[in-house]
Amino acid sequence: MANVDYVAPYKQVWDTDEKFYQSVEEACKTLYIESLKDLPPDVRTALEKAFEKEELESGKDILSTLIKTVSTADNEKLLICQDTGIPVYFIKVGNQVRFDGLRLEQAIRKGTERATLEHPLRSSIVNTLSRKNHGTSTGDQVPIIHYEFVEGNQIEILIVPKGSGSENMSYLKMLTPAEGIAGIKKYVLECVFESGANPCPPTIVGIGLGGSADKCASLAKKAAAREVGSPNPDPEVQKLEEELYTAINKMGIGAHGLGGSTTALAVHIEAADTHMTCNPVAVNMMCWPARRMRATFSPHEETKITY
Repeated sequence: MANVDYVAPYKQVWDTDEKFYQSVEEACKTLYIESLKDLPPDVRTALEKAFEKEELESGKDILSTLIKTVSTADNEKLLICQDTGIPVYFIKVGNQVRFDGLRLEQAIRKGTERATLEHPLRSSIVNTLSRKNHGTSTGDQVPIIHYEFVEGNQIEILIVPKGSGSENMSYLKMLTPAEGIAGIKKYVLECVFESGANPCPPTIVGIGLGGSADKCASLAKKAAAREVGSPNPDPEVQKLEEELYTAINKMGIGAHGLGGSTTALAVHIEAADTHMTCNPVAVNMMCWPARRMRATFSPHEETKITY
């Protein structure tokens, strides 16, 4: 992957360093464009494995077409899908870092706009009521930005361009504690069944558990953006991921909803504690081109662009 030509200053003091924010802008332009063209290796491998184990001839044909689509995008430098999505950014900030949050968000927005105008890309962002297209892939509170604070001396920016086919198949339900794990399983399977072909399967099924309603929905999206097959570190949660993965792929929805043994490339769960009288569950799916790309800013190093 290409590197952005900027070396961060000493002691991670980036709050007043204009070169840093210029680098963020340039990196976000690159992230948006390249994420739409370059499918991560783990997703490619998952598609190939799905093709190898598929027994239904029509399913193999569709998976073969998806793999060929990725290859064509590689060879012709084309977008994998015409839907440029909602630009969603997940930002991890090390506790040793000082930065100007407003300036950072301005740089992310500007980089997104430049990618749309200079590539150019189709702008999918409209005013919710008037439906007027802004033409820049940005708008009121768009890009969507999620923050996570961690130990370390880096800032990591991950873009997930979220297409509408999968985003429209998003669900949240406040189950009762009495419904327990069985209720969680039942609800997730109902969501996948109801979604059918709409999220362009095979999907990555992201599930959020616990927290409040808004936290739970955010966790589901975070889960959907994880590397394919990366297990949750909690053994109990990991077991639930495995059980749901098996159950979903027994549903027979298959690639593009036309039947087959792979409806989900992966099932990922992110969980938080919750109120003793709550049992929130959210489902957020990622379509088969599970696009993502990240930039990592570290002191004394060039900005790294990776998956």
